[in-house]
Amino acid sequence: MAELYERARPSYPAEAVAWVVSELGLAPGRVVVDLAAGTGKLTRLLVPSGATVVAVEPLAEMLSQLRLAVPEVEALEGTAEAMPVADGFADAVTVGQGFHWFDAEPALVEIARVLRPGGALALVWNVRDLDDELHARLNALLAEARGATPSGHEQPWRAAFAGSTAFAPLELRSFPWAEPYTAAQLSDRIASISFVARLSDDERQALLTRVRELVAALPEPFPFRYRTDVYVARRA
Repeated sequence: MAELYERARPSYPAEAVAWVVSELGLAPGRVVVDLAAGTGKLTRLLVPSGATVVAVEPLAEMLSQLRLAVPEVEALEGTAEAMPVADGFADAVTVGQGFHWFDAEPALVEIARVLRPGGALALVWNVRDLDDELHARLNALLAEARGATPSGHEQPWRAAFAGSTAFAPLELRSFPWAEPYTAAQLSDRIASISFVARLSDDERQALLTRVRELVAALPEPFPFRYRTDVYVARRA
């Protein structure tokens, strides 16, 4: 699964990354923890800032891919609720595609512990734009398989910020962009979704066949539209 995630998941647009780097003040002499780093999709984009980047990820398979992809970064096993770093370790914490999986309230307490006073947290999501016809049709295909799996489009985690005295209110910037895809690449992208990977082999192949049929008439490569949402919360 980690190899598929690394191959099929999109990166993040340069404009969004530049805004994160600017808002978090990432530069030489600063420290940023990339939490729930996965295979390092966001991690590697933070390295050029010159800040010291430390990745924290709970899954050994993902950590192995991350260490191959970004060998210059220290990669530690840990969770959002229990990071293996000292109090006030970091000037910034980033989370790419992951905060909706956390136990939000204890995760915020732990992030506040790790951040120095005046530090900031950035939450980054590549969100499929459901106003786009292709995404709307794709979302309908995925609805049954999703079940109770949390989605980046749903935001129950925001309640934890509303109740937190450790962070100032969230600031949001959004960055629309598109990536050129073939039908095979789109199939891999959908296969990398956690709830799709948990399907039986027959169920997964049936779903991926329908995904390929959905775009069979489109000239390749076709634009697959995303919106990258970046939320920044500053430690009080």
